[in-house]
Amino acid sequence: MKQDVVAIGASAGGIEAVSKLISYLPAEFPAIVLVVIHRPIDPPSYLPEVLGKSSALPVRFAREGDHLEHGTCLVSPPGRHLSVSKNCRIHLLADGFYRAHNVDALFMSLAVAIAPRSIGVILSGALKDGTLGLKFLKEAGGIALVQDPAEASFPEMPENAAMHDGEIDLIGSVETIAEFICDQVGLQPLYVGASPTG
Repeated sequence: MKQDVVAIGASAGGIEAVSKLISYLPAEFPAIVLVVIHRPIDPPSYLPEVLGKSSALPVRFAREGDHLEHGTCLVSPPGRHLSVSKNCRIHLLADGFYRAHNVDALFMSLAVAIAPRSIGVILSGALKDGTLGLKFLKEAGGIALVQDPAEASFPEMPENAAMHDGEIDLIGSVETIAEFICDQVGLQPLYVGASPTG
């Protein structure tokens, strides 16, 4: 089964890492990108606008019941946490327990709903959110990717994911992760033949 869901989790230093990763994804990207970044829950949030500056894909907040539409990037809205239901729709979880585990919540929902279609990515961040979720996603048939801790602005989250019991498909730079993702969906990343900055 072809992967068509890319779920990215990050915390401290994550906006820069996510921006760099999605900058490599072409507009015709045949998958949906779901982004969870730890940040204050109080609105307003301009995260879609910030990420959109680096992306060829349209970036917006996820809405309850959204379809998993290819060629789009959905971001969890303030005070709500992103997950995917068994009917392949977006489900927004209330704030609470998931505040410090919202990456786990996304990855675990994918593990239950559509693991073989899913690629989970852990980028820069503190603590260990995402570690268990990525393990469950991989064990359920998904793909697990982790940013090289040596490259991450905050290496703790990638380190925890990389060291946890469970297979990781790739530990590498953001650029290498982008190459891997594009290869999985049968496309070349945007920078082939030129650097992302020109």
